[in-house]
Amino acid sequence: IARIHQYIIMTAPTMAQYGALEGLLSCEDDVQKMAAEYDRRRKFIVEGLNYIGLPTFEPRGAFYAFPKVSVTGLNDEEFSNRLLQEKHVAAVPGSAFGSGGEGFLRCSYATAIDQIEEALDRIDQFVKSL
Repeated sequence: IARIHQYIIMTAPTMAQYGALEGLLSCEDDVQKMAAEYDRRRKFIVEGLNYIGLPTFEPRGAFYAFPKVSVTGLNDEEFSNRLLQEKHVAAVPGSAFGSGGEGFLRCSYATAIDQIEEALDRIDQFVKSL
């Protein structure tokens, strides 16, 4: 059992290695399609957050946007807690990533575009209610 455990946690299983190799050799079209889809989601969420009035720079290599929520008069923790309680939208306060994140919110766009659209609608309602 100890030897099996060692091989499982210390190296990638052979099947996973073969799968990764196949992906590298044969799936470039799928990779490009997914990259284009994430680009679409990135632009969609950034445009939506800016439209709502939450200044957001377009990320260049992440799966999340980082809007400035301090413009609402709330700090990032209060904003994220109230957004969750009142509109059922989960986001992470920027301060969870250090003092440089204070006043910002981490919003993932690693989900379906219709869910992003729904979240943006709820965020817009929340901001308008403040």
